[in-house]
Amino acid sequence: MLKFMHDLTMLSFEAQTVIGLRVLKFADGGPAAHAEARRMVTEKIGAAWTATQAISSGGSASAVFEIYRKAVKNNARRLASRRPRA
Repeated sequence: MLKFMHDLTMLSFEAQTVIGLRVLKFADGGPAAHAEARRMVTEKIGAAWTATQAISSGGSASAVFEIYRKAVKNNARRLASRRPRA
């Protein structure tokens, strides 16, 4: 149960980071913001599909959190490494 709560808490914090980074990107506007919005929707659908497959094959809630945490961590790394437009 402790691992489950840890995973849930970490996912919450990590997701907030990605939301903040995306808001900044959207505020910047332009083609990059549009591409990010499209990417966000596509990734959410893909992550939900992967999570559904994990649950269908007997995966635990912790396994689902790991799927989402991996996607969120990758997004945070990608968004944080971009230089803002001058």
